[in-house]
Amino acid sequence: MQFTAMILSNVEVSPGYWRMRMTAPPECAASRPGQFVMVRVNGAIDPLLRRPFGIFDIGTYTPAQSGAIPQPYLEMLYRVVGKGTAMLSTLHGSDLLDVLGPLGKGFDLGSPAEEKLIVGGGVGLAPLYLLAKELAQGSEVRLFAGGKTRDDILCITEFERLGVECYTATEDGSLGECGLVTEALLRRLDQLQGGATIYACGPHGMLNAVAGIAAERGIPCQVSLEGYMACGVGACLGCVAPGHSHSPDTPDFRCVCTEGPVFESGELKWRDRP
Repeated sequence: MQFTAMILSNVEVSPGYWRMRMTAPPECAASRPGQFVMVRVNGAIDPLLRRPFGIFDIGTYTPAQSGAIPQPYLEMLYRVVGKGTAMLSTLHGSDLLDVLGPLGKGFDLGSPAEEKLIVGGGVGLAPLYLLAKELAQGSEVRLFAGGKTRDDILCITEFERLGVECYTATEDGSLGECGLVTEALLRRLDQLQGGATIYACGPHGMLNAVAGIAAERGIPCQVSLEGYMACGVGACLGCVAPGHSHSPDTPDFRCVCTEGPVFESGELKWRDRP
C-alpha cells in the first residue's frame, strides 16, 4: 500500500547511522519481521528511485493533543551511504514522506521450543529487532552482532531490554571480542544440547559464512538479503540473486523483493560452495 507518513523523530544513533520513526496506517501493524518499505526521499526528480529500508520496529504513540487516541508508527534504521540517505538524514519531525509497503516475505518464526540465534552486522540489524521482539515472547534468543568498529554495533540496549542475550565482536577490538562474530556463533553451537534456528542479515561475506556454518551442521538458517531495489514489487528484476542450482548453463535467479528478502539459506547459491 502507498501512504504519506509524517516523521516523528530522526536521530543519529551512531556515527553515520540513523533511526527514524514515522506515522503509519493501521494496516502496518500486521507487518512481519523481515519485511521492508520503499521510501521516496522527496518529491523532486533527483533522486528518482525510492530507497528500500527494513522495518526496524512497529508500535503505537499518543499524539500530544488532548484526548488523542494512540496511533500506529513504524521505525527504520538506516546508514548514510549516498545522496538519497544523506537527504533523508536532514529531515525533521513533521516532514512528510511517500512510502510504499510493507513489502516482501518475512522470517518464519519456527518452533518456540528451539533456541533462536540471530546474527547481524551494521545496518543488517535493522530487520532483526522486530524479529527478536516476536521470538522473545516464547523462545530463548541470542544475538550475535558484529562490525568493523564499535560504531557498527547498533541498538544493543534495545535488544537487551527484550531479554535477549547479546554477544558482540568487532574487527578492531573496540567493542566485545576482537575478530569475527561467526567465531562466537560457532562456540555457542558447540555448547547447544537441543535444536536451534539461525536468522541472519548483514554483508554478503558474513551471510556466506553463516550459511556455510548452518549447512555443515544441518541447522535451519534464514537469511535476509540486502538487494539493490528500484521498484520493490518485482517489475524491474534489478534485485535478483542466484538460486542454489544457478550456473551459466542453467540460470536460476530469485527476485529479492518479492520472493524474499528472506530466504532459506539452502535456496541460494553461495560463494566458494557448489
